[in-house]
Amino acid sequence: MKNMVHGDIIIDDTTLRDGEQTAGVVFSKKEKIAIARMLDAIGVQELECGIPAMGEEERDSIRALVDLGLSARLITWNRAVIPDIQASLDCGIMAVDISLSVSDQMIAHKLRKSREWVKEQLKTALGFAKAHNLYVSVGGEDASRADIGFLCELMEITRELGGDRFRFCDTLGILDPFTMFDRVRALRSGVPDLDIEVHTHNDLGMATANAIAGIKAGARFVNTTVNGLGERAGNAALEEVVMGLKHACGIDPGVDTHRFVEISRFVGKASQRPVPAWKAVVGERVFSHESGLHADGVLKNPLNYEGFDPAEVGLHRHIVVGKHSGTSGLVERYRNMGIVVNRKEAVCLMEQVRTIAQRMKRPLSDKDLRRLYKSEHRGLKAA
Repeated sequence: MKNMVHGDIIIDDTTLRDGEQTAGVVFSKKEKIAIARMLDAIGVQELECGIPAMGEEERDSIRALVDLGLSARLITWNRAVIPDIQASLDCGIMAVDISLSVSDQMIAHKLRKSREWVKEQLKTALGFAKAHNLYVSVGGEDASRADIGFLCELMEITRELGGDRFRFCDTLGILDPFTMFDRVRALRSGVPDLDIEVHTHNDLGMATANAIAGIKAGARFVNTTVNGLGERAGNAALEEVVMGLKHACGIDPGVDTHRFVEISRFVGKASQRPVPAWKAVVGERVFSHESGLHADGVLKNPLNYEGFDPAEVGLHRHIVVGKHSGTSGLVERYRNMGIVVNRKEAVCLMEQVRTIAQRMKRPLSDKDLRRLYKSEHRGLKAA
């Protein structure tokens, strides 16, 4: 792994806001409190915790989070209108995201307004928020389809009125990492003294890559959700972004990763969206090895076929015995079961293992392997 740089990257996790906007997902107040506490405990620096304008029940949950006294900053999502911001203030919130549609597509066909109207709306909403001493992120909805020059104008207004950062949103998840890098780099150059946040969606399967590309281009803040929850195909996954920064980029965002699997399972259950066994970073079987060459290599030295120690995220290695296995993996699997098998025995057993796996179209369980071992030994004794 590269030499680790302790970068000034802020994770703003939005599981409790955009994650809950996944179609059909609802978190109870108790679940929101548990999720917030876990994310805070591992060092996530900021939690986007809800939309106060949704109603009293939502505001009640947000107040309960405020009352926890977490180390993480709590920030709420708001339309760029005064009543929404006032609803956040009424919850005891001291940081807000105020969202504006910024692409010509949405300005014309959603808002049915003009660029000038958007700029005036920003001035009014931001002025109100700063007059109440709020920390403000200005969210550019559909920024990935917006004119860069217009985004720079909005960023200049944000900076001049005391806004704290600008959120570049790939709302439709249509960017590739190279374009994301270029867009964020252009905004950094255009308005160098205003922090940028990146908010990415996974419609084309590139949310994590786009989030990391935005960071490498100069964004300081990045939105994530546990398990990649979010609207449509979801958002950049917390566990993927953090581990990608650490192991692909050599940047440590200061998050303790050892509880990732625990948090992933909890959110999976609370959202009724079980975590697939093959889910990157936290899937139950992402450290499973069946191929004979791979199993042999990882048993000799895990770094041969594992980019990081599974314990780093709360997982463990699993040797699968199936059609593609070799004798090294079979011997190790039996050893883990408390059965000593020598190489000669393993060679004899392997042909049967492959036949059984082919017939059953699955790997062999511990029960299957015990039965096979007993059968083989009975055959040897009879001989």
